Order: sequence, then C-alpha cells, then structure tokens
Amino acid sequence: MPEITRRVFGGLVGGGAVSAVAGTSATASAATASAATATAAPAERPFRSRPAAGRPRRRPNILFILGDDLGWADLSSYGAPHIRTPHLDRLAAQGVRFTDAYSGSATCSPTRFSLYTGRFPGRTKGGLSEPLGHRSQGLDPNHPTLASLLKKAGYATALIGKWHCGWLPDYSPTKSGWDEFFGNFGGALEYFSKLGQLGDYDLYEGDATYQDLRYYTTVLTERAVEYVGRDHDRPWLLNLNFTTPHWPWLTEDDAETGARIAAEIRSGSVLGALRHDDGGSVEKYREMVENLDASVGRVLAALRRSGQEENTLVVFASDNGGERFSYQWPLSGAKSELLEGGIRVPTILRWPAGVDARQVSHVPVYSPDWTATLLELGGARPHPAYPLDGHSLAGYLLRGEEVPERDLFWRVRGNRALRRGDWKYYRDADGRDHLYDLGTDVREQADRAAERSELLAELRTAWERVDGTLLPYPAA
Repeated sequence: MPEITRRVFGGLVGGGAVSAVAGTSATASAATASAATATAAPAERPFRSRPAAGRPRRRPNILFILGDDLGWADLSSYGAPHIRTPHLDRLAAQGVRFTDAYSGSATCSPTRFSLYTGRFPGRTKGGLSEPLGHRSQGLDPNHPTLASLLKKAGYATALIGKWHCGWLPDYSPTKSGWDEFFGNFGGALEYFSKLGQLGDYDLYEGDATYQDLRYYTTVLTERAVEYVGRDHDRPWLLNLNFTTPHWPWLTEDDAETGARIAAEIRSGSVLGALRHDDGGSVEKYREMVENLDASVGRVLAALRRSGQEENTLVVFASDNGGERFSYQWPLSGAKSELLEGGIRVPTILRWPAGVDARQVSHVPVYSPDWTATLLELGGARPHPAYPLDGHSLAGYLLRGEEVPERDLFWRVRGNRALRRGDWKYYRDADGRDHLYDLGTDVREQADRAAERSELLAELRTAWERVDGTLLPYPAA
C-alpha cells in the first residue's frame, strides 16, 4: 500500500483497530469487527501539536494508569469485537491514541523498572528478574525515579495499586520517591483475600498492612477517586496500577472461586493457585476488562468533578502484552515474548490544556519515553549519573517537533528485539534471527532475513552494541 494509505487511512475512517494496524490485510477484518465503534466515533486525524498560542502555561498534574497484562486489541477502540470499553474509548476520543506504543519489556516488573527509572531494565540488578519473585530483589531506593525527581521539583507523589519492584523491608514505593502508597507489593494476588505471590497477605497502606477483603479493583478505584478529588495545593503525580485483568480470572461475583484459590494458596500451592490454569474464559476476561474500564471511568469522573481535568495529563497503557484470553489480532506472540503481541500495548494520552482531541499517532514510542516526557513537562531534570534511555516526547506533543529516528531496544532471556523505523530485528528462543517489515507485515510472518541480510546484520550489531552496556543476566 502507498505510504499515504498505510499511515493516514486509520485517521480518516475513525477510532478502531483500522489505523492501529496500518498496512496489513487484517485491517479490513478488524474494521468490520469494530464497525459500530468506527461508525459512531468522529474521525481521528493524524496527530499535530497546537500552535504556540494554545500551549499550556502551567505544569500538569499527571495521572498514569496501567492495566496489567492487557492485550493490544483488548479495547473496543483498538478493535476488540466483543469487549466494550466506553470510558477508555472516550478518553481516546478526547486526546491521542497511539498505535505503535510499546512496553519497556515483555513482563510485569521489568516494564515497571523501565517506566519508573526511564532506563532499560538491564541497567539495574532488579530489572534482570523477569519478573521479580524473591524478597532479595528490587529497585534500589538510591536510584532516582520518576517520582523522586518530580518530588524534588515540587510535586506531590502517590502510587496506588501494584508496585512489583520489591518487597519490604528493603524495597517500597515510599523508599523510592512516592509520598504515599496504597496497594500490593507483588506481581499477583487473589482479588478478595489479598494473598499474594509469596503466599502472604499483600495489601498495604504505606508499610503497614491494610485490611479490606472486598474485590481488589473496587478497593483501588475508591482510593484513587479519593486522591484525585483532594484539594491539592501543588501539582501531583499519581501512578494508578490496576492488577486487572491479570490472573486469577475473577470478577466481583466470584468470591466463592476466590475463596477456593485462597485455600490452595494457604495449603502451599501459591503460584499454581494464582495462575488459575483450571479457570477463566473469554467471557470472564471480557467482564474483567469491562470492569477495569468502568473503574477508570469512575476515576476520570472524580477528576472532572474536582475541577482539575483541564490541566491533568492522563496516560493509560498496559505493562506488557496480553496472554491466555486476550484479544491481540492481528499481532503474533503474547506476554513474555518480544514478538509484537508481547510488547505492543494500547496507549492513550489526554491533556485538554495541551493536546487536541480525536487524534491518532503512529510514532513508535515505549515506556522509557514517558519517563523522559513527564520529567520535562513537570520541570524536573534527570540525574546526570543515571542518564535516561527514553526520549522526551514533549517537543512532539507541544512544539511540532519530529521524534528523532532512533532504535527501540528490548532484551529478555531467550529473545532479543530492536525496531528501527518499520524494520524489526527479532531473535527467537531457538536462537534464530528474523527480520520483519512492520509497515507491511505487523503479524511478523514474512521473514525478510535472507533477502535483506545486510540490514539484518546492521540491526543485530546495533542490538549487541546496546546489550554490551547492560548488566549480564545471572547464571540460570
């Protein structure tokens, strides 16, 4: 397809997976599946920053919302044919929907390391765990973070929900720059009992346990509604990290199933019980995602009531690609892999004071970029001893600057990947190198490695150059 068709077609037809997978034959089927959404929604247009006269004059509040294991096409605005997410679709219609946005890694905690530090996970010891699973591992409290740097610049900071960057007594959000913490330390928990991946109770306020046996998503939503509704006397950062729709596959109606899982955890089968391999379904997953959407809607409504909506920058994303019941078409792969399905995630930005509505961006971005962007917009400077790996998008969002061409880099055990423009270098778990043109083959099925061997070698060398600056993995 000509470039104008690949890159602009989605913006012309409106919000749906159509623009998100520009350049693939799957576009037509995705458009059919989301026809109701595309027909009802006003047409998106390619992103363009406002003229200078419309730029914001104050630093924004920042609300960064993470879903957990939410797949790239699990929102109706990204093409899900069976999941309805009106609140997140409305958020996208009020701002910018990114089609080529990525997580910093293919699993939970490494992505959180990359978002909190703005650096590749492999630059820190804790980031080498994929994901974290022991009390001895975590984010060094001495390492600067998005929260600590914004706090130094005058922001109030809070984290509500899943931390997954280490456990007490050595690691905690309150040791890494967040003024307030309410949530769980581990990577997963049973939604009612709050028994987590280490087998113990895992709901905390600060560094003390907090007793609440209601459905976890509801509890987090209430706390987030309270936080954004406060009478703040300075700009604030809120990281709101839901565990939905991460396993176990439970909704508010599943307390009985939750009790069975909790009993299995207490008997010693912790991860086996939490993984819930004997439960879940496409329908149950749909209910979880729609509950997440409703919860985000409640938080956004509270923000509107507070009078802070205009100058609050909201970002919604997922920490990695989806898994068992996720809808990812037309992507290949899933969580834990560096194929597109493991790292390409739905990402939405809304900032009424700074960015116009109904826009779509096809610029490749990933987690470390958001760290650099939010620091710049918040008037904070990175620590010179810990240079960022992300690129600030502030110039792109506000000043009409082009995002410079650069490589996006990923490393996980058994996989490697690097994206340059539309080209992606990928090494699979068997050690085979592949080369894909994402502009025409987002499903990664047409391997161009033999045809473009020189380009493959160039991208492999670029990957290895970055890898040489990172910490090595410990022996397995």
